[in-house]
Amino acid sequence: MHLSDSTSRPPPQAVSSGGKHTDFGVCVLLVVLVFLIFGRTCWFGFVDYDDDQYFYSNPHVKAGLTWSGLTWAFQTGYANNWHPLTWLSLMLDAQLFGTGAAGPHLTNVILHAANAVLLFLLLKRLTGASWLSAFVAAVFAIHPLRVESVAWVSERKDVLSGLFFMLTLLMYVRYVERIPTPKARVSYSLALLFFALGLMSKPMLVTLPFVLLLVDWWPLKRFEFSTISRLVMEKLPFLLLSVASSVVTVFEQRETIRSIVSFPLVDRLGNALVVYVTYLVQMFWPENLAAFYPYHLNLPIWQIAGAGLLLFSITLLIFLTARKFPCFLVGWFWYLGMLVPVIGLVQAGDQSHADRYTYLPQIGLYLIAAWAARDLTVSWRHRRQVLGVAAAGIVGALTVCAWKQTSYWRNGESLWKHALACTSGNYPAQNNLGYVLAAQGQTAAAVEHYRKSLEIYPYYPQANNNLGVVLLDEGRLDEAFKYLHRAIESQPDFADAYNNLGNLFAAQGKNSKAIEYYQKAIEINPDFAKAYNNLAIQFATQGRFAKATKYYQKTLELDPNYADAHNNFGILLARQGRFAEAMEQFQVGLKLRGNSAEAYNNLGFLLVLVDQPGGAVKYYQKALELKPDYAEAHYNLGVVLFRLGNVQEAVGHWKQALQIKPDYAVAHDSLGVALANQGRYTEAIEQFQKTLELANDQGNLALANAARKQLSLCETNSSLLPKP
Repeated sequence: MHLSDSTSRPPPQAVSSGGKHTDFGVCVLLVVLVFLIFGRTCWFGFVDYDDDQYFYSNPHVKAGLTWSGLTWAFQTGYANNWHPLTWLSLMLDAQLFGTGAAGPHLTNVILHAANAVLLFLLLKRLTGASWLSAFVAAVFAIHPLRVESVAWVSERKDVLSGLFFMLTLLMYVRYVERIPTPKARVSYSLALLFFALGLMSKPMLVTLPFVLLLVDWWPLKRFEFSTISRLVMEKLPFLLLSVASSVVTVFEQRETIRSIVSFPLVDRLGNALVVYVTYLVQMFWPENLAAFYPYHLNLPIWQIAGAGLLLFSITLLIFLTARKFPCFLVGWFWYLGMLVPVIGLVQAGDQSHADRYTYLPQIGLYLIAAWAARDLTVSWRHRRQVLGVAAAGIVGALTVCAWKQTSYWRNGESLWKHALACTSGNYPAQNNLGYVLAAQGQTAAAVEHYRKSLEIYPYYPQANNNLGVVLLDEGRLDEAFKYLHRAIESQPDFADAYNNLGNLFAAQGKNSKAIEYYQKAIEINPDFAKAYNNLAIQFATQGRFAKATKYYQKTLELDPNYADAHNNFGILLARQGRFAEAMEQFQVGLKLRGNSAEAYNNLGFLLVLVDQPGGAVKYYQKALELKPDYAEAHYNLGVVLFRLGNVQEAVGHWKQALQIKPDYAVAHDSLGVALANQGRYTEAIEQFQKTLELANDQGNLALANAARKQLSLCETNSSLLPKP
């Protein structure tokens, strides 16, 4: 596999002025620039754009580095990708920094800074040109197109794979320098190892063997007619790794890969040509960069033809000047070749292109720009000064633009509002902004954005699901069913939509149907903690305590920090008389949630069960302090006060509960009992009639029967009514 000494050693390079101190200063400057622009992301939060899958809702990641997490990382194709090292790096963040956003943001910044420094050292080693290498590394470090890769926690795969990409090239250069000594094999093996690690971080590196051949052309200058076959054979182990990674990626992304019917080949080719030119334009004019660019079918023929003509012309010019300017050929085909996996010929997802895809490919264009500036200005007077001022101006302008672009990633609302301002027909951005607004309690605004998303693309699964959830929360069950069902029709493996339909059936009292849909959600996503929790609730409602216990335990195994599951499990344990265990679950839930009204309410409930109503009062009061519109806490406090003889206060809390929740059947019943015991039979009858009506509608036969009996007693002015 090794070539002879006479053909493999790189020729001497023209070395620019500057030594170790200069190189060290450049490295420090690159790190400072990266932290100046991206360091503030450590104070940014997560965004609702895959960050839930990659970090804050992923129980495997949040648990830190564990043996089960290690196994999961290598076995899973979660999020439609096989990138175990990316998962492990995020687990390490959780282990070291906790589950907040600061840790993963900091790691992204550090990795990107390391990549910029390694790129400088690599180019300096290859070419000997310190300042040109420094300029390329600086533009790579702070170009606004880098923002998405660095500021987005979920794009850890870019900066991590970038690290192994740089290390692979460095080891490859060392290998070439050491031929034919035995040490060359060590460097070659390390290059192969780093490449494998890079593929396990992000499979986009599959084109790296092609980049190695380009580097052989320039600046290593290893290409001769007699050595071509040997150079290709030398890359064979790298190529085999690329093929293996490609097969795994296609398998994992099979659900997201679009068919030829939905994205015709002609449209894909047209989009690819336009996108190549788009990235060129964005390199020189990085304005209106968005987190998502929607795919537009039927692009105007003039755009496609113009893009194709421009690319052909540049490629022809590159070939004609290849011997005189070999750097241009390497840079151009570095750019074209590295983008092939993500240019859309095999279309995965709905985006036409993405800023993150330029992370490594655009280095080729930076090489062309830097070396063209040097080679085409040889005859200029004061050339150094002019190029120095120009370089400083470019870096300064890019720094300002990148600073501005980074600010849009501070939260989901600013990110998606900016995306909508930059693009048209952006149905994912409309949906995602709606999701952010819904989380802020701005339901009406959220619905407006969901509907706008569906106006553009009526069968967009996420928008249908999210609109269905809002309608479900508002009690508009028939409308909610329509949208949730459409979400599943559009995406049959949409676990969230199955879970939400389960919630809808549970709200209708159709427990068996709810269980069926929760189980389907779990079948699709075996790690779906919320679906396990919901399934446990349904079994508990049916009195099947053993099954409910099993599913609560599974929920907490998947997500030990799931506060609601701890509280729900505590209620189940209390109903079984397991009060000490219930108290433990409630306390864990309270610790996880901080000031949680639900947890205080549950603690009050537990004290009532152990016959300590006086102690329960303070917990119910604390719950209402935190959440004044908490109907259940008002009702429970009313029950305790009634038993303690504070009838008027009890009646007041039941009335408040009914103001908040008019269809609260048991509160109507309790209020009726209190009024009847005060001799206010007319008012009591009204409450019992309402109880009966609601209980029948809600399928609560036991309460309906009790209400009939109490209504009968009340109509005879009986004083034998039971206490609530």
